[in-house]
Amino acid sequence: MFEQDQDTVDVLLSESDTFRRLYDKHIALKSQVQDANGGAISMEQLALEELKKEKLSLKDQMAEMIKNYHSAHA
Repeated sequence: MFEQDQDTVDVLLSESDTFRRLYDKHIALKSQVQDANGGAISMEQLALEELKKEKLSLKDQMAEMIKNYHSAHA
């Protein structure tokens, strides 16, 4: 997900409960989206789109936290 910033992700996962919560939720949503896209679970298209939007929102929030971490530790 954030391969180029993996060191920062690792630090934030260990130091920030908020980042850890966002990360865990993102992983869970990613799995649900993959299962729905692969046919493993049945889901209406609208519900799937909502999951995708929520997943993207979480990713954006984590990206902002990574950016802020870089700014604070530059």
